[in-house]
Amino acid sequence: MAQSKTPNHSLGPMKCPVTLQDVDLFSEGAQEHWYEAYEILHTEAPVHRIPGEGTSPDTDGFILSKHEDISRVVRDPARFPPVRFDKPMMAPSEVPEGSERKAAPEFTPAMNAMMISMQSLRPNMELWRAHRQQLTDPWVGPGAGRHEEMVTKAVDDLIDNWIDRGTVEFVNEFAAPLPQIVMNNVLGFPMEDMERLRAWGVAQVRRYVYGRGHRNLLTPEEEAEQMEVLSEFSDYVQQQVADKRREPKDDMISWLTQVTYEALDRKLTDLEIIGIVYAMHLGGLETTQYAIAEQAQLLCDDPALFAELKNDRSKIRFFVEEGLRVRAPTQGLSTRMTSQDEEFQGVKVPKGSILHMRWAAGNIDPSEYECPRQIKLDRKGLTRHLTFSQGPRSCPGSGISRLEQNIAWNRLFDRLSTLEYAPNNTFAHQPGIMLGTLELNLKFERAA
Repeated sequence: MAQSKTPNHSLGPMKCPVTLQDVDLFSEGAQEHWYEAYEILHTEAPVHRIPGEGTSPDTDGFILSKHEDISRVVRDPARFPPVRFDKPMMAPSEVPEGSERKAAPEFTPAMNAMMISMQSLRPNMELWRAHRQQLTDPWVGPGAGRHEEMVTKAVDDLIDNWIDRGTVEFVNEFAAPLPQIVMNNVLGFPMEDMERLRAWGVAQVRRYVYGRGHRNLLTPEEEAEQMEVLSEFSDYVQQQVADKRREPKDDMISWLTQVTYEALDRKLTDLEIIGIVYAMHLGGLETTQYAIAEQAQLLCDDPALFAELKNDRSKIRFFVEEGLRVRAPTQGLSTRMTSQDEEFQGVKVPKGSILHMRWAAGNIDPSEYECPRQIKLDRKGLTRHLTFSQGPRSCPGSGISRLEQNIAWNRLFDRLSTLEYAPNNTFAHQPGIMLGTLELNLKFERAA
């Protein structure tokens, strides 16, 4: 008998929040109660203060949970600039009493390259837009349709591995490897290196999985361990860039070694290319994985929705957008600060505060969406959700992520006639700020 899905409230040390005092979005086990917490925040504290966790020890952090507030911030990067640190920051518990907050180990060469490339290629909004339009959009943005055949083959190859079994562990046999295969192909990494690249991808997001608090802080020991692993990735990317300069092929890295960046009327340096590649690999894996895994659960929870989409594929793109809205892969990030005194929802937020933009809460804001937790394929303004952010600094890889999700479900509907939960699911999530289901056992009937 197929398993039904129940809340995960007994999986961690935290209890389901009932009052505002119970709300904690960042402690161990918080992932299992996020959506209950968002309802409380919307009602009682749409601007929620985190004392002492701003840009300095005497400033604060603030959680924004309303759609209108988050949209206002992300659309105005001049007024709400990105939070910048010269080095990763040490967890507060590791700072000796009476001393200033200290930086952890230096960035890896690839991380340094990413920062250098940001400073040299896109130091202002005009060049930020040019960087996106000229260097990334042709590969992972609106131009991502060029990869349709490649993505379809990747989807089919993965399905082939388990289609005859009738069961699948959907995360590790489909949702996780798909974006890695796609990103390998886009960048031009050899497929035989996929296992190493996956490990490096996990290391890249370690801060967002194991980091503490809204700033995702690691201890110096954790920073050092991450730096050691990512130094290997830095060396690898540097060698790939050198090889493709000598022998360019049909991939993004090769193209970056040859293209003239029209905004600056020059070619890109190796360091700038390494920075772009590091950012592409960092952003190209986890979001798509988590989105597809959550969408599978939405379909298992609603067999009528599965049947509706299988019979009318034109609705898949609406389902993908609604899935991204109600189950945002990255639930929130503390990436903006206030450059002047501000006010949100009647709450005064001083200059120098860090803003934690809780995308997932804004996506189910009842002031913005009717029946916000429901999937409504005919909802107006389906792409207005905050999952890929908004404005000039929205996610550059949203195009290829949407392409992967749409092709994945088209091919899955082609090849499966049913989809439901198999036994032995806990529906537990990984720690951190991403909605990552650890394991998802499904059973299905193969389509004729």
